[in-house]
Amino acid sequence: AIKDDRMQSCFHALLCLKVPPQSNEVFAVLDQAFPEGPEPNSSTQLLSRLARQFALDMTFMVLSWHETNKYELNRYQYSAVIDACAKTGMWAKALTLVDVMLQSKLETDAITFSAAINACQKAGEWEKA
Repeated sequence: AIKDDRMQSCFHALLCLKVPPQSNEVFAVLDQAFPEGPEPNSSTQLLSRLARQFALDMTFMVLSWHETNKYELNRYQYSAVIDACAKTGMWAKALTLVDVMLQSKLETDAITFSAAINACQKAGEWEKA
């Protein structure tokens, strides 16, 4: 439960940042919440919760923080962000994230591709799907 409490506190601290958030502020909150790096489940929950709040700028900053610190990202984390892209019409970003996953040789699944196809469909970009 401690890890969940940490994720919960981190989530609320991120939502309290001024809009638009600055990456250094987001990174500072994440560094404080996860000094040894995030557990994959906590990270996925955080990305999903931010995405549900339509805090996409912050969601991408969390992905960037993972990459900057060389913390592993998995298909669940990427799928959460791709799904958020679908819900907000960011089809090109969704496809870019799928491409990043494929180039990184991350395992993809039907959920990943379904979210990307959904993003294209909602934007009327059928040929891109």
